[in-house]
Amino acid sequence: MVGATNNMKKAKGKGNYYSMLVRLFFQHRHLRWPIMKLIERKAHNALVKENSDNRPRKVQLDKVDYLMALLHSVDRVERRGLISRDVLDNLMNTLLDKVLCGRGEADEKAKQLGFKPPLFVLISPTKRCNLHCIGCYACSDSSAAAKLEWELFDRILTEKEQLWGSYFTVISGGEPFLWEDKGKDLIDMAKKHSSNFFMVYTNGTLITPEVAQRLAEVGNLSPAISVEGFEAETDARRGKGVFKRILKAMENLRNVGVPFGISVTATRHNAELITSDEFIDFFFDKQGATYGWIFQYMPIGRKHTLDLMVTPEQRLEMLKRTFTIVREKKIFIADFWNSGTASNGCIAAGRSGGYFHIDWDGDITPCAFVPYATGNIREIYERGGNLNDALFCPLLKKIREWQDEYGYARAADETGNWLVPCVIRDHYDEFFKAATSCNAEPIDQEAQQALDDMEYHKGMVQYGKDYASLTEPIWKQEYLSGELAEVNK
Repeated sequence: MVGATNNMKKAKGKGNYYSMLVRLFFQHRHLRWPIMKLIERKAHNALVKENSDNRPRKVQLDKVDYLMALLHSVDRVERRGLISRDVLDNLMNTLLDKVLCGRGEADEKAKQLGFKPPLFVLISPTKRCNLHCIGCYACSDSSAAAKLEWELFDRILTEKEQLWGSYFTVISGGEPFLWEDKGKDLIDMAKKHSSNFFMVYTNGTLITPEVAQRLAEVGNLSPAISVEGFEAETDARRGKGVFKRILKAMENLRNVGVPFGISVTATRHNAELITSDEFIDFFFDKQGATYGWIFQYMPIGRKHTLDLMVTPEQRLEMLKRTFTIVREKKIFIADFWNSGTASNGCIAAGRSGGYFHIDWDGDITPCAFVPYATGNIREIYERGGNLNDALFCPLLKKIREWQDEYGYARAADETGNWLVPCVIRDHYDEFFKAATSCNAEPIDQEAQQALDDMEYHKGMVQYGKDYASLTEPIWKQEYLSGELAEVNK
């Protein structure tokens, strides 16, 4: 999706044109089908035929599929009356105009920065959580006191808008709806930064009718609610009764017209379930979710273990099934590993069109699943720096260099296998070299243990090799064969 956004924006500067088409789409229900086909045709021309970034053709086709699935997904919930008119207008003014179609401002900022800035920042303002989930990557619980101060959080949001033209923010934790400082909470922060669109990963248990009403009033925040499957799977990991509280939260959001998504952790115990028709139909048709994210379990954090990871064979089946859901059901559900083609590979470490992570202590990490830092935003500000300086933390720079070499800065026929895009999960040796060469600091004891454990190291490396061997034939045949044939003419 991120790669698609960048390409669409570059195509003859037609961001305003696409924005206009989408607005017409939602204003005139009787014209939606022809407008939908027009948008698809224009997207195909911009991404596949023009292809100004010179990406593999099949990569560009994947992006078109995801763009159309997103449009269909929003259309479905709007037709059911699950998005209020005020919230929909706010979505148009922020997510559509400024994020998806309005990256021209970021291009101007790039001239000052020296390269195109990230699309967003992932911020975890608190480590505190009211649940104690098995395998939590953040090791969160109710006793965790670390958090960002209001002024620090506020400054990060202000600077990314001013320095990068960035109007999209992702919030994680801990449980974000527990964050507060000086009598203000996350919704207050979203209200202050009304020009931004916020997506919040949450366990959903704190979304009462009153919270849902406040979310409807600010209109620029969408919760992505964590589920593990149905009641048995969710309660087994998150605690008894959590699934029913989640369904109540979804009802509260539907009642006031706030769009929401689901966030699913895939393990070897639920890999088949979470891409099944039964699961997809329940959350998207019955519960009214607009979008979904799949995070394959990363062996990091509380009691991390390689034994919970989806097997390479399961991951391959998830890859096939996810793209079937996107293409045939027209449902927007992306897997942060298996959907790597739609984002031009790994988007972490502050890559153009990507993001990096700032946690509750101010530590700057490449992503939430790479708990190693070579910089801290508090220290940068104390030295008189700004958010731009965060981009030049050594670990972020090292990973961006790897991203470029692997495929992001290469021609279409030289692109590395984006079905194995992740530097820590799929290329652990490369991550380990980057982390140790720049003396990256683990942010907690669990991260240190993972770095020191040679059996863990061997297991991660072998996992990457095993999955690469399964996907390399697919990558070469479906994604590169046409590019190589064109070069060899």
